[in-house]
Amino acid sequence: MIRYYTRACNFYYGSLSIKLVKTKKTLPIGGSKNISFDQIEIFSRKKNKIQTKIINIKEIKNLSKEIRKKIISDIKQITSKRIFLNNKSHMLMGILNMTPDSFSDGGKFNIYSKAFKRIREMINSGANIIDIGGESTRPGSKIIHPKIEWKRVEKVIKKFKKNFPKTLLSVDTRKSSVMEKAIKSKYNHVLLDIYDFFEREIKKLKEDKYHKKIILDPGIGFGKNLKHNLIILSKISIFHSLGFPILIGTSRKKFINQISKKFDTRERLGGTLSSVLFSFSQGIQIFRIHNVEEVKQGILVYKTLLNKWKKNILALMELEVQ
Repeated sequence: MIRYYTRACNFYYGSLSIKLVKTKKTLPIGGSKNISFDQIEIFSRKKNKIQTKIINIKEIKNLSKEIRKKIISDIKQITSKRIFLNNKSHMLMGILNMTPDSFSDGGKFNIYSKAFKRIREMINSGANIIDIGGESTRPGSKIIHPKIEWKRVEKVIKKFKKNFPKTLLSVDTRKSSVMEKAIKSKYNHVLLDIYDFFEREIKKLKEDKYHKKIILDPGIGFGKNLKHNLIILSKISIFHSLGFPILIGTSRKKFINQISKKFDTRERLGGTLSSVLFSFSQGIQIFRIHNVEEVKQGILVYKTLLNKWKKNILALMELEVQ
């Protein structure tokens, strides 16, 4: 049996994107006309043999009936509106480690008063979601007992919504059987294996009342080597065809050190921001990060420059037409 996968590619942004969507030359990502695409990469998988090809969206009608049906279904998911995001172009997930031994900020915020001060700082800097973790996942760390993990985060979680009613709360844990299976996997083709995993779990949750509130996180760095991480990031837009918002957590991850080598820094802000901006250009909208203010600044500047550049292209195109 051959399986097919669809990845949106060749993106357009801002006013140019809006104009191209209006004239039906491109299709929107997640219902937003501010980012659109006019090409797709089609993956075909038969056992361990993978083949890919890139075509313009106008060529879809020329595909065989079997493939065309799957591609059209995927495109409906890619272009469907992401209700969870409420028309935001992006969301930042600020990291709060309630642990004594995390890689970058262990012990800094594991006291209740310090934790709430840090939450306020991140929200004021632009965080839309706060991700609270009670267990370190740094290389070499040991899994702690669930009771210890809960004791670390309980007080903050119970009082969070009262203090921050407009901010979303996320709890970072690896105790669920789903997460354990994902972390322990070995990959034949990391991108498509993760896609298949997501697809299976989404089907299981289809009748759940919270089904529409799912966010997909391919787990950069978890049980993956440098090649795995780079494949996922370079082809990240394939997950749009599952129809849910996508989150990436590249902040301060080891793969940045593996690329930058002697230019590595403690906070790895440069590598974090680069990976965020690249993913943003692929239509990713939720980013789990430590340096909220700096990344927010980077996205705002990048968006402005990107839209300005695309406006200039649009103006040149109009001049050529005249």
